[in-house]
Amino acid sequence: MSAALILDLVGVFFFAVSGSLLAARKGFDIIGSLLLASLASLGGGVARDLIIDVEPVAFYNPLYLAPPLLAAVLVYFLISHIERVSTLLVLFDAGGLGLFCIVGALKAVNEGLNPVAAILLGVTTAVGGGLLRDVVANEVPALFSGELYALPAFLGATLTVALAMLDLFNVVTGVVVAALVFILRVLAWKAGWHAPLAARGTGPAEQPPAG
Repeated sequence: MSAALILDLVGVFFFAVSGSLLAARKGFDIIGSLLLASLASLGGGVARDLIIDVEPVAFYNPLYLAPPLLAAVLVYFLISHIERVSTLLVLFDAGGLGLFCIVGALKAVNEGLNPVAAILLGVTTAVGGGLLRDVVANEVPALFSGELYALPAFLGATLTVALAMLDLFNVVTGVVVAALVFILRVLAWKAGWHAPLAARGTGPAEQPPAG
């Protein structure tokens, strides 16, 4: 089993756990947990592969079906205190974000895409699954809530592409990039850092004028 495959499967598992944790918080049944785990963990990679016109790896490699199933089972048996779910969800989501922005960017580079396209596909891979997870669960996606979500993934994808172009990407530098994305995402969540809003002078709760 290659290092890239292991990295990808670990990222799949992290996002799968985030999906099952959200299902637990929303009071879904075990089928809903498995569905959210699958969407969160496989959605971004499938979107990436379809964009670069290759067969989605999740459709032909059965190994990719194991992490969502394992995540749903683990959450079912191990999570008993719903109060802790939100924190765990952010942590596992941040772990998946850090790994998937690397995996997506590297696959795009290996397919011969230019650096800008590779960075964008790295971000798509990282945020796509979480977006599907939140939409299906009727949550405001973290991507659109003002939280620093896409920016850490963008940083990670950019560093990955730069390291790959300089032939400096390896296990050590990959771990450093993933850790940096993870730390930035968690710090942003803890400190309440937000991206600028779409228009100055507006706020998330502001309503349009009547009439």
